[in-house]
Amino acid sequence: MISFRYHMPRKVRQLIAELKAAGFIDRGGRGSHRNFLHPKGVRLTLSGHPGADAKAYQEREVARTLERLKDDGK
Repeated sequence: MISFRYHMPRKVRQLIAELKAAGFIDRGGRGSHRNFLHPKGVRLTLSGHPGADAKAYQEREVARTLERLKDDGK
């Protein structure tokens, strides 16, 4: 039997909720793009409608950004 790992992609709305919980402010955007700004000066642009599945690169980008903020806080 072939075994592989596959996870269901999170929704864009879940990534937005994580960013807002970390202190990011949604500065708006154009179309399905949203620009987030953290008080420490970190910026992130996230595309996609809230109900759409997040792409793997978007999940990685949000995770790396949140990790970088956590590391800077030490």
